[in-house]
Amino acid sequence: MNGASVCERDGPEPLSGARFEFSSRPPSEPGVRPITVLIVAGVRLYRDGLAQALSGDARFAVVGSGCDHRDGLTQIAGLQHAPDVGLIDVGPPLGFSTVRALRLALPQMRLLAIAVDDHDDDIVAWAEAGVCGFVTRETGLTDLLTAVASVANDGVLCSPSITARLLRRMESLANARQASAGGGGLTDRETQIVELIALGRSNKQIATELQLSLATVKNHVHAILEKLHVSRRGEAAAAVRAAD
Repeated sequence: MNGASVCERDGPEPLSGARFEFSSRPPSEPGVRPITVLIVAGVRLYRDGLAQALSGDARFAVVGSGCDHRDGLTQIAGLQHAPDVGLIDVGPPLGFSTVRALRLALPQMRLLAIAVDDHDDDIVAWAEAGVCGFVTRETGLTDLLTAVASVANDGVLCSPSITARLLRRMESLANARQASAGGGGLTDRETQIVELIALGRSNKQIATELQLSLATVKNHVHAILEKLHVSRRGEAAAAVRAAD
């Protein structure tokens, strides 16, 4: 891979709000065409190591490597076909915005999140953002390569503990939708707060925007979580959106 990085240069950032246009990928025999991979990781040493590991396996071809979604999209701008798999380190400094931007720009690309905490409370949010596979921090190189191949072939990959967490969260959201539809409902103020939560506002920002005290906002949020039978702000916003 080229040692230079867009992240290290000055100048305008490439647009990432619109989808990239790629022609349809031609059909091919299994095993004939390598799986193309875009690597996005905030730490250069980490992404270079991943690129080297993947390039050493004939099943894969690394077509781009970037420190964030803008860098990654710039590196593949000249490709005829979208990468098969986006391998994304979801640890700091990257986050949901990176995943969402890649999903919007490259809807054909399958996303595999690496360096996931097996007990991460945001697993559902990652899945909602478009991730279809999770690799934990303890995963070895052999298992990582297997995961990339599985996701490329339309598989959905996660550990048993993450699977259980996703199923419990789905049950929780279903209960929340039933509660919302049953009229047990939120007040106008609570609905207003949930809508702001869905826009990514913090409690402090909501308090400022609605001219309420921070304590009042926290009380409303607590009531919202209880009414919707969820434990996190993001789940409350998702439940209300699903009920609309």
